[in-house]
Amino acid sequence: MLPTSQQPSNSHKTEGSLTYIVRQAEKPYFLSSALTGGAPEVHFKTEQHTVAIRDMRHIEANVDREGFELMNHSSTLENFYDDQAITSVYNSEITNLLRNRFGASEVHIFDHTRRSDSPTGAANPDGLRGPATRVHCDYTDKSGPQRAKDAMGKEAYDAAIARGARILQVNVWRSISSEPVRRAPLALAASNSVPAGDLIATDQRFPDRTGEIYQLAFGSEHVWYYAPLLTRDEIILIKGWDTIRDGRAVYTPHGAFQLPNQDPEAPARESIETRTFIVVET
Repeated sequence: MLPTSQQPSNSHKTEGSLTYIVRQAEKPYFLSSALTGGAPEVHFKTEQHTVAIRDMRHIEANVDREGFELMNHSSTLENFYDDQAITSVYNSEITNLLRNRFGASEVHIFDHTRRSDSPTGAANPDGLRGPATRVHCDYTDKSGPQRAKDAMGKEAYDAAIARGARILQVNVWRSISSEPVRRAPLALAASNSVPAGDLIATDQRFPDRTGEIYQLAFGSEHVWYYAPLLTRDEIILIKGWDTIRDGRAVYTPHGAFQLPNQDPEAPARESIETRTFIVVET
């Protein structure tokens, strides 16, 4: 449960219907967008639960406690659909941000994914992407270290572990629309409110490999948050995995939801999530 100081006021919340996995005997799996060329092909059952979703602006969330953190951060990049500019401009901005925030010795950026809740989704090199509506964590005990080795290089990963460095995976989530987010915002569960037994390991099949993520099964104790009217000058840091296991957050469930009385004429939610591994010397 959350500490008393972090318990949100009931006056600062909304409700939303979240999509959870239904527990099953066999290991669930789905075919990724990279494999299907469109929407993921899901081979497990899901169920909807309406939950309270608090305003994270009214708590001081931290990536090592709740698993997420809201920060002010402006970018000089104007066109987030320009992949060359993302590489030459945005990567440097994110690297500097994470070095300063975590005191990192290394920052490895290995993926950018754009999403939109427009009818067509957002363009990416590997296809169109809409919001991820099933609540999930991006990595697991198995896939976290493997993805770190892939992104950093096995030798760099092994060297960091050998010298006792900490390695953590953090996503940087940003709205890239000129308008505040009024549709399909991102909900995040406080990591310290989610029992390990509610995290369901699920295979994610790509054209050249099989990854693993956690889908989330419903639990009444989960505490959910979102950032109302998020602007492009704000970011959400999302912890995806960590080598430190001392009670700090490791996995952070998240997924998009529809706001009550959401205006279908409001501008589409457009976002980019930047996936990184961060090395911190201890």
